[in-house]
Amino acid sequence: MAPLQLSTPELQASLELLLDNFRRLGRVLVAFSGGIDSTLALKVGTMAIGEDCIGVTAHSETLSDSEFDLTVRIARQHGFAQHVIEYSELEIEHYAENPINRCYFCKHELYTRLQDLAKELDVRAIVDGTNADDVGDFRPGMQAAEELKVVHVLKDARVGKEQIRTMARELGLENWDKPAGACLSSRVPYGSLIDKRKLSQIADGEDFLRGLGFAQCRVRHHDAIARLEVESSEIPRLTSPEIRPQVEDFMRSIGFSFVTVDLTGYRTGSLNELVSN
Repeated sequence: MAPLQLSTPELQASLELLLDNFRRLGRVLVAFSGGIDSTLALKVGTMAIGEDCIGVTAHSETLSDSEFDLTVRIARQHGFAQHVIEYSELEIEHYAENPINRCYFCKHELYTRLQDLAKELDVRAIVDGTNADDVGDFRPGMQAAEELKVVHVLKDARVGKEQIRTMARELGLENWDKPAGACLSSRVPYGSLIDKRKLSQIADGEDFLRGLGFAQCRVRHHDAIARLEVESSEIPRLTSPEIRPQVEDFMRSIGFSFVTVDLTGYRTGSLNELVSN
């Protein structure tokens, strides 16, 4: 039985199923990025098996300092066992060239490193935060997960994003309403080389926008052009006489020559719209 009661029988049943699945897996590593999906997986795993559930955070150039600091803060607040591995994703073969299957090379490297760590720590399984709604978009990283036998506890329990957020809120996770995230490289169009300067510009630009209150935002890097995405309802504020000059001045100060606003507004994986399936 779960140690607490959630607000609905459906949520309670999902929680108990997740707890049982973690207990069956035994000692596990959870790929912990600080997003709500992996945070919930780590929370429930810790509830089920304590310190035998170990969150592993990959610290590289594609994770902003603010996002990394969030993982550390959450782990400390909730008593999660956290292990940090550091390496350069830009040094992964083919990664910096930014092919359309870039995420495959990224995830293959990550899960291979987690497999090596699992052997070192006598861990039986590797878990990620893939959920039941993670279908339909272009996700080459899923192929790497399948090849390396990563367990999708949330997806296997048919837990989707809405359930995840509600469950996370009721379990006291501070990032329950954290906007969807992705690595900084996802802001660079396929075929355009990725380097540290571009990643730094993206991280600085998005931190600035969040500081102005745009919780869901993207700085898409088109070389000299910064294409900004915010929620469509927020576009009038972004382009207002009070905010627009601040944004334009800051984006120019970090190296962009031109600053544009995407009038469609934020949407997940907008650069995938250029991919022919």
